[in-house]
Amino acid sequence: MKSKFQPDEYGYFGQFGGAYIPELLYPNVKEIEDNYIQIIESDEFQKEYKSLLKDYVGRPSPLYYAKRLSSKYGAHIYLKREDLNHTGAHKVNNTIGQILIAKKLGKTQIIAETGAGQHGVATATVCALMGLNCTVFMGETDIKRQAPNVARMKMLGAKVVPATSGSKTLKDATNEAIRYWIQNPHTFYLIGSVVGPHPHPDMVARLQAVISEEMKWQLKEKTGKENPDTIIACVGGGSNAAGAFYHYMDDEEVELIAVEAAGLGVNSGESAATSQLGEVGIIHGSKTILMQDEYGQIVEPYSISAGLDYPGVGPLHAFLFESGRAKFMNATDKEALTAAYELTKIEGIIPALETAHALAVLPKLVFDKDQVVVINLSGRGDKDLETFIKHLEE
Repeated sequence: MKSKFQPDEYGYFGQFGGAYIPELLYPNVKEIEDNYIQIIESDEFQKEYKSLLKDYVGRPSPLYYAKRLSSKYGAHIYLKREDLNHTGAHKVNNTIGQILIAKKLGKTQIIAETGAGQHGVATATVCALMGLNCTVFMGETDIKRQAPNVARMKMLGAKVVPATSGSKTLKDATNEAIRYWIQNPHTFYLIGSVVGPHPHPDMVARLQAVISEEMKWQLKEKTGKENPDTIIACVGGGSNAAGAFYHYMDDEEVELIAVEAAGLGVNSGESAATSQLGEVGIIHGSKTILMQDEYGQIVEPYSISAGLDYPGVGPLHAFLFESGRAKFMNATDKEALTAAYELTKIEGIIPALETAHALAVLPKLVFDKDQVVVINLSGRGDKDLETFIKHLEE
């Protein structure tokens, strides 16, 4: 039976989704739409995809029982260690899959957008692996605060193009990537999150679903049952959360918690808590919930984490929010930093600032002692060391 959380034939999750694109892009998007499911479900794709995930990425990523964290919060807390993947985050699950689709469609020029730089690194990595040309658009602000990832992309052979408009962050990088795509429709736009025009949100979710697919048998192995009580993941566009939630969305017994970036506070004017501040609108080719003013102009988002300062949320997550299937929470910069330092000191794991937002809601929740909680540890904190050190010294 088809899940109600999969898009309909027009690419809508409830009222959210669709493809609001210029006429010039229609043939390109239609080509992907007509072929992506058939390609993904083919034996040839699955064999190569699974082989690369195993031998190149290092999957399955471990499901780690965080003993000291569990003791502190009075629940059985497991960390899905996406930070241990090659390139340091969940992003590579998607780039491996999309690059195989791009090759199948005969594409040789790849473009991508990136905020925290993890998707840019993952895209540059698979382009180097497959011998394809790679151009990554990144906000000028993010280029400065994510310098290690910029260096990695360049070392991998990618061209990094700064976005200098707006807040010079992820939204603006995506704008530039779409402009380039319109001017160069022969390119393959390897979108990094569950955003953009249909079929990209569904395609990315399917490729990230390996996270929850593994969680099921790993939990069975460790606890005797496939389902946790609660899954927590951070959400900007929302690809790591989509992957962690994917195989549990139709099971109402599993609580899904999505954590957005509150920045300096939800009502501070410096925030990226889309579900709390947003209204229905269109951004980057998709109808979703986004932060906008009374005239429908996009409100600039803010977060200390470069991967969460996006003014919208993927259409799947907009539907999960509107339907009440997922509980949306948020964490401030300060709360995320505190959570990052805590995990580092009591478990010896330095999380990415994005992931730290998911960890930051633990003090806000009340658990039963037998409750099984999985937190998707979406990325490692190496890229954020400069920010961590700066705040440690304050």
